[in-house]
Amino acid sequence: MKRRFALGTLAAAAALAAAVLVAPAARARSDKAAARQGEFSFALLGHNFPKGEGDAEFRRMLAEASRAEPAFLIANGIKSGSEPCTDSLYQERRDLMNSAERPLVLLPAGSDWTDCRNSNGKSNAIERLNRIRELFFPLPDALGKGKLVLNRQSGIAKFRDYAENTYWEYENVLFVTLNVPAKNNHYLSEAGRNSEYEDRMVANRGWLHRAFLHARRKNIAGIVLVMDGDIGAHVEQGFFARLAQKRDGFTEIRRIVRAQADKYRGQLLLVDNRKQGKAAPAIEWNKNVGHLALGAEWTALRVIPGSASLFALGSE
Repeated sequence: MKRRFALGTLAAAAALAAAVLVAPAARARSDKAAARQGEFSFALLGHNFPKGEGDAEFRRMLAEASRAEPAFLIANGIKSGSEPCTDSLYQERRDLMNSAERPLVLLPAGSDWTDCRNSNGKSNAIERLNRIRELFFPLPDALGKGKLVLNRQSGIAKFRDYAENTYWEYENVLFVTLNVPAKNNHYLSEAGRNSEYEDRMVANRGWLHRAFLHARRKNIAGIVLVMDGDIGAHVEQGFFARLAQKRDGFTEIRRIVRAQADKYRGQLLLVDNRKQGKAAPAIEWNKNVGHLALGAEWTALRVIPGSASLFALGSE
């Protein structure tokens, strides 16, 4: 009897010891899971394709980025500047984007429309931009097979042409796309030729105010603002004043973004298509404003709530 009691006592003690050893490991796993709550990744695709390889490169990047299983993809441009501005190319890229397994948000880049010419050699930039809007934005939702509902500026009657300007919220981060093309924001120095720029700036100004107001009211932790052109809002204010002569088409948009960032308590990440050569993408920070230039490859970004830097490169 005593022997059985002793054996039972030993077994109970062993079980208790095992539980004590297992509990910290279980708690560690639980703590790690809690720390990762709200963490996610998304993918960015630029349009700096090698000459003559745009179609193959876009297919490859789209496939690789999708395999990383991001929450969604953002394509910052349809084509490179060396590719034609034809309906057939636009339609081919649209079909590719719609084949993506994940939701895909498109922001047209300057290379998609600003330098386009008709058969007489005259600019047909505005016609091509409007055609892109017709082909890619017939519905408010994102492209691709996954579901992602977007707020498009075209839902406002006054700005019904600007379907490319969007915002959406995901896990307490606000994502914004804004039509700010490279090559000086499509500002034309010739007198009387800036109606497209001026009208678009009215729309962009209104969309930025709306997006930042939304972020402040909802206490959103971070904003990702995707544009084609590098507006330079992350560098010192006197830098652009020292640049030469011609009118800087980014002046107003840079001023607005800086003013809004000063009033915003979260982190603002600016993403653009500034060419980086062979340098690996890196986030440059100045106070609460970060800057990421997309390279020749697709880029994965991770959002880590509660960390000192909300945004980090890489998907894991």
